[in-house]
Amino acid sequence: MTRALIVIDVQNDFCPGGALAVPGGDEIVAGINALMAEVEAVVLTQDWHPAGHSSFASSHAGNAAYEMIEMPYGPQVLWPDHCIQGTDGALFHDHLNTDRADMIVRKGYRPAIDSYSAFFENDHTTPTGLDGYLRTRGIKDLTMVGLATDFCVNFSAVDAAKLGFKVDVRMDLCRAIDLDGSLAAAQSGMTAAGVTLV
Repeated sequence: MTRALIVIDVQNDFCPGGALAVPGGDEIVAGINALMAEVEAVVLTQDWHPAGHSSFASSHAGNAAYEMIEMPYGPQVLWPDHCIQGTDGALFHDHLNTDRADMIVRKGYRPAIDSYSAFFENDHTTPTGLDGYLRTRGIKDLTMVGLATDFCVNFSAVDAAKLGFKVDVRMDLCRAIDLDGSLAAAQSGMTAAGVTLV
């Protein structure tokens, strides 16, 4: 059985010093690189926002970063500007072994909708194409790692489980933002969806 390692958003803006830094985000890179040697397939995801993206607090006068607003597709956290296409912040961490990647999935590039999941935009219906790629390669087992546990890793893992994949999340190779209890909620949600937290 072919297992794929899905490496979520290990990018400069999510690491210390970045625009939306996840505490300890750079601590997981060496472990992720080591794990790449144990799987048959590696997929990297990359947050890839145009400037002025609708999920940025700067795009909403009178709103601040980390506030929740209602978008046409549902509730949306407003974020600091981050992972803007072509910037250093959007690049993968320098020490991440990108040479091992079979595929890179860019997400969040549509200006009007955010995308946490590696599989769907935040409307939960617009696909990224990753599901089809994995199925055509006969991949059914997924291990997920990366940033951040409570947002993009969580949404990716839950969507993968709903699509019928067997999903493990290596909690030691993830780091969380933990916004108002979001980590505990994410862990409960992933477990309820059938995701194994390792």
